[in-house]
Amino acid sequence: MSSRRYGSQSLQRLLGHWQETPSRTPVWRQLAEALRLLILDGRLALDSRLPGERELAAVLKISRTTVASAMAQLREEGYLESRQGSGSRVILPDAIHPVPTRGGANMALDLSTAALSAGPEIHQAYQQALCAMPQHLLSSGYLPQGLLSLRESIARHYCERGLPTRPDEIMVVNGAVSGLALLLRLLTGPGDRVVVDHPTYPLAIAAIQGASCRPVGVSLPEQGWDTAGLMATIAQTAPRMAYLMPDFHNPTGRCMDAATRQAVADIAARTHTTLVVDETMVNLWYDAPPPPPLAHYNADAPIIMLGSAGKSFWGGLRLGWVRASSRTIAALVQTRDTFDLGSPVLEQLATGWLLDNAASFLPDRRQLLSQRRDLCCELMHAYFPEWRFRQPQGGLSFWVELPDTLATLFATRAESEGIQLGTGTRFGLAGAFDRFLRMPFTLPDETLRSAFQTLQPIWDNLRSQNSAGKIRKII
Repeated sequence: MSSRRYGSQSLQRLLGHWQETPSRTPVWRQLAEALRLLILDGRLALDSRLPGERELAAVLKISRTTVASAMAQLREEGYLESRQGSGSRVILPDAIHPVPTRGGANMALDLSTAALSAGPEIHQAYQQALCAMPQHLLSSGYLPQGLLSLRESIARHYCERGLPTRPDEIMVVNGAVSGLALLLRLLTGPGDRVVVDHPTYPLAIAAIQGASCRPVGVSLPEQGWDTAGLMATIAQTAPRMAYLMPDFHNPTGRCMDAATRQAVADIAARTHTTLVVDETMVNLWYDAPPPPPLAHYNADAPIIMLGSAGKSFWGGLRLGWVRASSRTIAALVQTRDTFDLGSPVLEQLATGWLLDNAASFLPDRRQLLSQRRDLCCELMHAYFPEWRFRQPQGGLSFWVELPDTLATLFATRAESEGIQLGTGTRFGLAGAFDRFLRMPFTLPDETLRSAFQTLQPIWDNLRSQNSAGKIRKII
């Protein structure tokens, strides 16, 4: 059980702009809905403890009775467990059901996840994997570095992209996040700093914090990357490593150009800072493929690459890989037995077939996503003309800027109608980006259109109430 306890100031930052005034919804219910959203998003860790009611009421500037009512509601729903003298502990209900809508139906539509369902090639890959399976059944099946045939396929993939790679420089892991966690175990210790883009992938933040490290954000400018800011942050904080996503960055969708890659690689070489580069989106380009991998630009830079089959092929494969020096790979193999004993052989065989045959189906997958991206763009312009966003160069989502800090309130309202949204605060540190949403375009056209039709009156009502509240304050 975790002993983590959230301070009232930390919880206030996570809550963001949770309170809507004026509103017909009681404040205690608004607080309960905002806390429930944090729990379901994973931003409030399970088994962690919340601050006391009196302390939380003081920092939120509401009555203790209001806080007590919100806590009682969450206990009744199964999201909190309280004991006299030990505070409230975050838990999950035995069975989480879709949030009931006001109309009594359950939509349970997830717009917080950016991922595609499996295509027909996944079934074909498993068929081929089953045919190849018998020859592996005589072995133990424990392969901490991964199947040689898959590592050879991954190495060829890097070579074709301009980064010469040998199979002994590859390690197969159970997804990119698992690879990051393994690297954190090897390279960092409690209290170490890890530089990240800001915003960045929320599970990377969770992995860094889970390793008892401190993420340090380098803000992304309007376009591109701030290499001067990266250099200054490294010089000032002396991080153990940096985590970057240059290929169709999650959540912004931007792609790092060749000149910036050269500058970043040179910074890593000059400062001896290990860069962990997440390439999980690298195959999902729409207009032009990205430049060569970041490690291509400076052979002296300590750069480790993370790859994944989840976004390009299917998340259910749960396979990723690490590309690093053979010495680092050997150290990772020794460290891995504290995590697991290897990745499933059948999934490795399937992924190898997918990599070797990607040219036959990835273009169609990119075309489908490009069409959905364009439709999502049209729908957002039509339904939400106040939203600001750029056309992503690749990836699976838009990074949407709202006209005010309304993301948390909007997501709470949407959840009451059975639609889950990815608020910008999930992608930031200390509750940042409450005026942003990540909007995926992976759902079928009619599903997305129906979702926006449901969301539009929620947004319009929220905007009108927010404007009315501001006018009252001015008066």
